[in-house]
Amino acid sequence: MMNKVDVKTLKPGIVFTEPVYIEGDNLLVPAGIPLRQKDIDQLSDWGIFTVETEGEIQTETDKNAAAKNAGPNKLSLAEVQENKGPYRSYVGLIERLDTVFIGIAGGAGVEARSLDYITSQLLQEVRDKRDSFIGYILGGEVKGRTLAKSSINTAILSILIALELKLINHRVLQIATGALLHDVGMLRLPKDILNKKGSLSDAERQRIASHPLIAHKIVTQELSYPKEVGLIVLQHHERWDGGGYPHRIGGIKIVLGARIVSVADAFEAMVSQKPYRNSMVGYQAMKNLLADNSRRFDPSMLKVFIKTMGIYPIGSIVLLNNSALARVVEVHADAPLRPKIHLLINEFGRIFKPDEGDIIDLKIDKTLFISKAVDPKDLAGKS
Repeated sequence: MMNKVDVKTLKPGIVFTEPVYIEGDNLLVPAGIPLRQKDIDQLSDWGIFTVETEGEIQTETDKNAAAKNAGPNKLSLAEVQENKGPYRSYVGLIERLDTVFIGIAGGAGVEARSLDYITSQLLQEVRDKRDSFIGYILGGEVKGRTLAKSSINTAILSILIALELKLINHRVLQIATGALLHDVGMLRLPKDILNKKGSLSDAERQRIASHPLIAHKIVTQELSYPKEVGLIVLQHHERWDGGGYPHRIGGIKIVLGARIVSVADAFEAMVSQKPYRNSMVGYQAMKNLLADNSRRFDPSMLKVFIKTMGIYPIGSIVLLNNSALARVVEVHADAPLRPKIHLLINEFGRIFKPDEGDIIDLKIDKTLFISKAVDPKDLAGKS
């Protein structure tokens, strides 16, 4: 049951045990993330007097328990605070993009410079804190703001591919912008279709398939971005074999940016939980991509993505041959099966705190190897 909270009682630094919403399903702040003065000021600017949550203000005891019980794939509250700089930047960019998306969904005028700030800031963050931002895709805890989070994650992955291709900065920015906006057409589709858990009717599938056309119109007409960005959002569901939509073009007729975003979007969709299915572990998602056989994706873009991310992406939880459990913290392009790992539980069953545990480079230590990737959900209650 939703509880109403008077905005006058809110103070900076307050943490709620459940997400806090504005007027129904517009997320103000996720669970476990401190409220900022900026968030409170925005409510006043918008003339909002109450917010809603199913939770309550978190006590110090709650915070300690949350940190203790956090699964090994999740960033505990303590880890979020330790990584306050980059993690706060990641969450902040999702929040900014969500605000833009709320405006677009409501048909309000949105200035492209708001998006340009997000794009340039994200590019800088990925350049400076590459491994942290990759890790947040699998291990970050941002509840709500689903489309904004998905779009930021897709943009992070697209930027990594573009940088690996050594594209000029202007092209990287265009691809990042296209990635941020690739699903913006979804904002104009009925929510009952988007959130439907059962199978879609033919008519509903056709509505979903129209979102690249809607996005293209928003990007080129409402936001006035150049055709290069518009083509990325228009073509990101086209397939290498010509069997995609909306125009069934294939091969190199699909612009490079759309071929990049297609791979990034597919990986992000597989590792993120959706209303109609659970998320995959990063390793399984990589296996699915590798099994494509030049049907959906440009094989050269797929090779670059695998080289960039590794077979076990940063943030993956893996079981070693000695029964130890670890998190992948760095990948090697020349040795994708032997990443650098951070021990979570050693072979004797000792559980390490986030700032403990050895860092082991499997490229150097040849006595150890990864036996399998582990679904963190299977570990709940075992740590």
